[in-house]
Amino acid sequence: MMQQLRRISLSRLQRNVTLSLWSRCGSTSTDVPPEELDAFERDYFQQRIQITTFQRLLLGAGSSIASLLNPHRHDMIACLGETTGENALLNILDTMQASEEGRRILVEKPRINTKTIDLKSLEALPSDTFGFAYAKFLKDNNVTPDTRMEVRFLEDPKLAYIMTRYRECHDLVHAVLDMPTNMLCEVTVKWVEALNNGLPMCYGAAVFGAVRLRPRQRREYLKRYLPWAIENSKQMKPLMPIYWEKRWEQKTNDLRAELGIKPFQ
Repeated sequence: MMQQLRRISLSRLQRNVTLSLWSRCGSTSTDVPPEELDAFERDYFQQRIQITTFQRLLLGAGSSIASLLNPHRHDMIACLGETTGENALLNILDTMQASEEGRRILVEKPRINTKTIDLKSLEALPSDTFGFAYAKFLKDNNVTPDTRMEVRFLEDPKLAYIMTRYRECHDLVHAVLDMPTNMLCEVTVKWVEALNNGLPMCYGAAVFGAVRLRPRQRREYLKRYLPWAIENSKQMKPLMPIYWEKRWEQKTNDLRAELGIKPFQ
């Protein structure tokens, strides 16, 4: 009976949030002349969905509940990140603007997908390089960089790009931390990201993801994984200003040492 009620509640929530609100929010364009926009900004203003403050609050609450009821609803998790993360994104923007590497990312706005990255060439790199480690991570875990949700609900295109960059760099963080994609490691990576970039969505995923761990996983999480994530985060450099695509040929251990990452043991 409880299971049936849970399915009904989830179904209604999905319908209300993803169909009603989503479809009622109209796309909007910018008043900035098109010639003053870069390629990312032009594409973003074509797909952006403008929402009111009330709709933002409602989407944030609805996506939060939906994410808890069904952690596989990646659209709701993405929506939650956009409707609750503006202050954190502003802080990330400041951090990126404070470094030469971060400023270069903001100007060039690189994208990470199979159209922009030659995975075959990364697989051909020496086995001790970061590019090889990333390609191996994708292959070993049967994942692709092409599955990230597009950003829709942020007003500022700079912040929209930073959120896009965060999503597309998630697998790169997995690779540099040497963490596969099982639930225990996903929760651990979320803690690292939360403590490193401050996004509320990352904190939520870390806390509520841990609740879903099985008893044996939870013991390992509390004994080894969580302490490792916290300890690393105390000394780790900000990850968002890292131009990962320029680090393919760098030795993975050297990159970890530069970033202050202590390998998990």
